[in-house]
Amino acid sequence: MASDVVVVVGVGGMGGPLARRLGPGRTVLLADFSAELLAGTASALVGEGHAVETRELDVSDAASVADLATAADGLGPVRALVHTAGVSPVQAPADRVMAVDLLGAALVLDAFGEVIAPGGAGVVISSMSAALVGSLGTEVEAAIATTPTDGLLDLPAVAEMAAGDPGFAYAFAKRAVQILVAKASGPWGRRAARVNSISPGVIATSMGQAELDGPHGDGMRAMVAMSGTARLGTPDDIAAAAEFLLSERASFITGTDLLVDGGVVAAVRTPTP
Repeated sequence: MASDVVVVVGVGGMGGPLARRLGPGRTVLLADFSAELLAGTASALVGEGHAVETRELDVSDAASVADLATAADGLGPVRALVHTAGVSPVQAPADRVMAVDLLGAALVLDAFGEVIAPGGAGVVISSMSAALVGSLGTEVEAAIATTPTDGLLDLPAVAEMAAGDPGFAYAFAKRAVQILVAKASGPWGRRAARVNSISPGVIATSMGQAELDGPHGDGMRAMVAMSGTARLGTPDDIAAAAEFLLSERASFITGTDLLVDGGVVAAVRTPTP
């Protein structure tokens, strides 16, 4: 009998800790754009006793994502999906941010909504930037929620963001991810499965460090300093939150976002004298 399958899409900073926490007793399918990163992460996990499969993936390509979902389904019942793949404003121009962070999330939600096993669950990584930017406007958010995935990048608001500042595009895309997760909770629910998003704060990963070293690094450090925890988050902080949302303890939680930011957003919204 095939073991349950956990799929981790994007094996950079958060992917390895997530796989370690979720993988025991399961088949772990790792997917990433980088063959080198895949090989290194898989080797480390196999050395720790995990059963690991790998697959190269371009999350912005519908056929690539569909192939991944088919491969996962072929390994056994897909009980857990964690989608961490994304690019930050210092890593890519705005159009690539929209293609990977927004369209990629939509494609993964669609494809795995067709194969997730009953009782299964998914987590998609958003960002605290979505909470900081707030609503995208009623009309824009309605358009994101009702437009088929293959038309998302053609929406006027999305196209405008794709031609502009990468930082604004990133915040927009991550808020869109939350909308897409809420939308997907219905179809996933009809398969007796759940899906949620997590919005990390400033996390000590290579991506997080790149942002801290970038033009907005001082502002990010100031927000962290004023937060309730006054520290950077760790990949294990996010893995712990994902483990909860994927577990039976969260059986009544779906279609929503969990902010895991050490209190940054709370401090920004409620400044003290």
